[in-house]
Amino acid sequence: MASDSDSNMDREMILADFQACTGIDNIAEAITLLELNNWDLVAAINSAIPQENGILQSEANLFSPLNQSEAAEPASAAAAGPAPPPSSSSSSSSPASSSAFCPTLPSRHIVERQPRMLSFRVEYRQRTVEVVLEEASTVGEIKQILETELGVPVSKMQLKGWKSGDVSDSTALRSLHLPKNNSLYVLTPDIAPTASTSQNSALHESLNQNFLLVISHGEAQREYNLNFPGSRTIQEVKRNVSDLTNIPVRHQQWEGWPASSSDDSMTLAVSGISYPCHHLSVCRRSSPATTQEPTEDCVDVHMISDSEGDDFEDASEFGVDESEMFGMGSSTCRKTPMMPENSENEGDALLHFTAEFSTRYGECHPVFYIGSLEAASQEAFYGKARDRKLMAIYLHNDESVLSNVFCSQMMCADSIVAYLSQNFITWAWDVTKEANKARLLTMCTRHFGSVVAQTIRTYKTDQFPLLLIVMGKRTSNEVFNVIQGNTTVDELMMRLMGAMEIFTAQQQEDIKDEDEREARETVKREQDEAYRLSLEADRKKREAQEREEAEQVRLERMKKEQEDEKEAIRLSLEQALPAEPVEEGGEPVSKLRIRTPSGEFLERRFLGSCKLQVLFDFVASKGFPWDEFKLLTTFPRRNITQMDPGSSLLEARLFPQETLFLEAKE
Repeated sequence: MASDSDSNMDREMILADFQACTGIDNIAEAITLLELNNWDLVAAINSAIPQENGILQSEANLFSPLNQSEAAEPASAAAAGPAPPPSSSSSSSSPASSSAFCPTLPSRHIVERQPRMLSFRVEYRQRTVEVVLEEASTVGEIKQILETELGVPVSKMQLKGWKSGDVSDSTALRSLHLPKNNSLYVLTPDIAPTASTSQNSALHESLNQNFLLVISHGEAQREYNLNFPGSRTIQEVKRNVSDLTNIPVRHQQWEGWPASSSDDSMTLAVSGISYPCHHLSVCRRSSPATTQEPTEDCVDVHMISDSEGDDFEDASEFGVDESEMFGMGSSTCRKTPMMPENSENEGDALLHFTAEFSTRYGECHPVFYIGSLEAASQEAFYGKARDRKLMAIYLHNDESVLSNVFCSQMMCADSIVAYLSQNFITWAWDVTKEANKARLLTMCTRHFGSVVAQTIRTYKTDQFPLLLIVMGKRTSNEVFNVIQGNTTVDELMMRLMGAMEIFTAQQQEDIKDEDEREARETVKREQDEAYRLSLEADRKKREAQEREEAEQVRLERMKKEQEDEKEAIRLSLEQALPAEPVEEGGEPVSKLRIRTPSGEFLERRFLGSCKLQVLFDFVASKGFPWDEFKLLTTFPRRNITQMDPGSSLLEARLFPQETLFLEAKE
């Protein structure tokens, strides 16, 4: 408890220093900026005023303490209560936890800038006027603009809403240390409002009034003076007090709120509290959980998130016991474990885990991969570059006080569920049982190396659950980030988006390399295909040529055989011809003269009694077979080959002489 008290004192001093340096009187705005920068005073100051004072961001580590007179004036305007005097231990700490200071730099670090512009939103009865002026202007210049816009004389106008109280018309805006955006309102006591606008005007004025809440913290015996605008809700006040006192809203017990302020969504303006100052007291509500003797394992978990804070303000409204919600109940009270011990099949274990997770925290949760770690890695890392994803390994431990908060508020948040489902392969494992933890370490050693397994061993039970972000590299897989259970939805989303940004850059390189490799392989395939087609064409051409040559050889051989056959027939016919008779023989002789198609003449004597077949054989023996040629007389024209071969020359009237000619048959 002593460390919590010191931490609260440090935050209060950082808050006071931050308000003194930036001039931000709105305590809620100041706390929000500090929370966004993890209560790093230097980073918060730079995020609030780097453009306003011309300080280079790279030189923000050069600071010098303000003297007491310089720090006193802005500190008096701050909304936070007075910081306690520093103890002996804090006097030697860093400047962020000691006296108020602001960044100062040599003149060479000051950059030229445009005049700082201030924006004012001024409300008057039913009207709102936007005024933008340089910081060097005066309050009177604002009134002159309002006189033109509203038609209200400057002499009858009272401009209210200044953080430092009433100011004169000659006051320079720069001297008021105003933020860029401001809200003011105009009062005109000498001008009576109409009946229809008086009530609304009073409400608008009360919403813009600043209420000073003097809050007494019973356990710490401290008093906080906090300024809030009338538009702030009671719920927002309780959240800010939770940040200061470390008492969660659900544990706060208040005294001093009016009976009419039963609804925490009411604004301070309509809650019925006293203006301008109202006294309240707060302490931790007594409950069975808080009356037990504290032990080393009892941790008060307070997750701060503007977007998620309302989701678990009062767990009893949802029928959830607080000790169960924050993981402080005994593990023996649970009906079933998240994962059975010594399960033979990893897929069955993951099915049981998913079912139990849905039973405890609802159906809105990330889609857990059902299968082995190796199969999940294959799907995440070893597909095409465009299809690869990051891998999120969720390690659950029921014995950790953070498990229920992390599961119900982080893993079941709509934004986290949607982002994990779209960009990650999510694989889960329960390490509550030592056997399951040993099995996980074996799997991690096999797939990611011994360094990852040793890293998991170093985390204590109260640091679980863990969310390991694994990225697939070209040669191996490595754990890119380890997110512990003590985080917020916003921080978890930022870390997931940061990992996704780095993964996307790596993925684009992999896609480029893969496209180039595929292009090279495509060119090679096209070249190989062209070469194959060329070889195929050459082969077909060669085969066609071989077939043609073979056909030519065959035809030549057939032609030669036919010629040989014809020659043999011709010789046989020539040898079978009867001898040519002499002219002076006793028998009648017919002298025939035959003209060939080439113009040559064949002459021979035949006996008149010779058959026409002998004539035909004679013509065939000279190379003109009668089945290819026809033998014709000149006049009258007769086709001798159509006559009976057994007829004699005398019968065919080819005696004593005749001139014939050969003609090829069609």
